Amino acid sequence: MTPGTGKYESLLVRCEKLPPIPTAVAHPCEATALSGAIEAFKRGLIIPLLVGPPDKIQETARSGNIDISKVEIVDAPHSQGSAAKAVALVREGKAEILMKGSLHTDELMGAVVSRDGGLRTGRRISHVFIMDVPTYHKPLVVTDAAINIAPTLEDKVDICQNAIDMAIALGVAQPKVAILAAVETVTSKMPATIDAACLCKMADRGQIKGGLLDGPLAFDNAISKEALETKGIKSSVGGDPDILLAPDLEAANILAKNLSFLANADSAGLVLGAKVPIILTSRADSVRSRIASCAVAVLIAHGRRARP
Repeated sequence: MTPGTGKYESLLVRCEKLPPIPTAVAHPCEATALSGAIEAFKRGLIIPLLVGPPDKIQETARSGNIDISKVEIVDAPHSQGSAAKAVALVREGKAEILMKGSLHTDELMGAVVSRDGGLRTGRRISHVFIMDVPTYHKPLVVTDAAINIAPTLEDKVDICQNAIDMAIALGVAQPKVAILAAVETVTSKMPATIDAACLCKMADRGQIKGGLLDGPLAFDNAISKEALETKGIKSSVGGDPDILLAPDLEAANILAKNLSFLANADSAGLVLGAKVPIILTSRADSVRSRIASCAVAVLIAHGRRARP
């Protein structure tokens, strides 16, 4: 990632005057997972509750030279137990953010979506990448690249609304959503184009709120005003989207990874639609991406506090 683009840094600036948010960190028993939580603590973003086997957490801290003397450890026997306990801390009101440690994502999400004691809401759960792309002029959200494999039209309504609500929490007054497909015309031969047209009409009728939608749009017309002008397409979203809504998980995942590996973009990952924001980090994430993920989650959590 080319440093100093300022997109993630602007998120941190917005968090500077906000109090840290209690965060349940599930099974931080590996150095990068533990150090990410502690770095966010040092920056005043979160108050981590380290959930897992105390001996393993303490050994991880010793071997990684990580100071955990000022944070609380909550005993849990193993990774699945850590996930269940971290979710329980959220349900008890002791944490307002959930953060993945070194356990598998499916272990954490299994506890989140459990019908008995999970964190479900009436909204479908979805994933977002908040990307800092050096060649783009603002943060770019890609959804859903990790959870909903082949979303239905109704699923896409929630995926879209989750991303819009998050962008509003980040300070975007009316997020612009480009609904991606391979072409700009609506055709029954490409179901993604029909979904895109339906989503736009649903937004017109108030079934999706707070955003400005346009689609179907091919990627070039979604992202480039020059491409729009060349093709004679009029769009209030094209060339300036805040959110790219992909037709399915494979397309979104490929798009996000292309941006990361070919355009040197950083990506902060979150799960939305649960009772609290969920920070999903991986061992490959940079410290900058981890901190950005925490900053986004903190802004969302404070936005929820501010609601009447």
